[in-house]
Amino acid sequence: MTDALPLVLVPGLISSPRIYAPVIPALWRLGPVMVANHIRDDGMASIARRILAEAPPRFALAGHSMGGYIAFEIMRQAPERVGRLALINTQARPDTPEASARRRTMITRAKDGDYHGVVDELFAGFVHPSRQDDAQLRQLVHDMADEVGVDGFVRQQTAVMTRPDSRPTLTAIRCPTLILTGDTDNTIPNSLSKEMADEIAGSWLVVLEHCGHLPQPEQPGETAQALVEWLRG
Repeated sequence: MTDALPLVLVPGLISSPRIYAPVIPALWRLGPVMVANHIRDDGMASIARRILAEAPPRFALAGHSMGGYIAFEIMRQAPERVGRLALINTQARPDTPEASARRRTMITRAKDGDYHGVVDELFAGFVHPSRQDDAQLRQLVHDMADEVGVDGFVRQQTAVMTRPDSRPTLTAIRCPTLILTGDTDNTIPNSLSKEMADEIAGSWLVVLEHCGHLPQPEQPGETAQALVEWLRG
């Protein structure tokens, strides 16, 4: 048996609980698992406050992509409640003006009825180049996007555009921290994971081979193994 902390999983942009489905069975064996809802608010601070209100008193926290941005905000608001931290295919940097401009264009297109076209464009950067024609992965991304919905997508993009720079707070993170990324992440380059690993004392970096931005469905076995080892310490 294990004394693993309850686990709170935070999905990324246009991602629903389905993104963690391939790895939850392995994690569930160690203790309670909660997937946070991150589509109800349009700012990182308010998203984090709501998750904290619904989370256990103390927990392990894993955030994927946008979920990592939320995890940084949770660490700013209540670091004493987080016993372990996993940052999955994410970064500590704020949005660039160019990235925000692209997000505003995507918001306009989604509101004008081209939401699925936006999702298809995002998919191209989400998966490893070898998985571009993977119909099952594409369907997963579209199913999750439908679950998030256009209104949720707009709130998420608004929150992402206005997120703070988390680099100044990296050295304040003291809990055991896993940083996991893919070797070919064309959405958030793994150089930005290495940047975080250099600043978070005692963290360990895992780079998965033949993997893009979605390690849970792209490399489920290796992703689950890394997360289990992180939870077990």
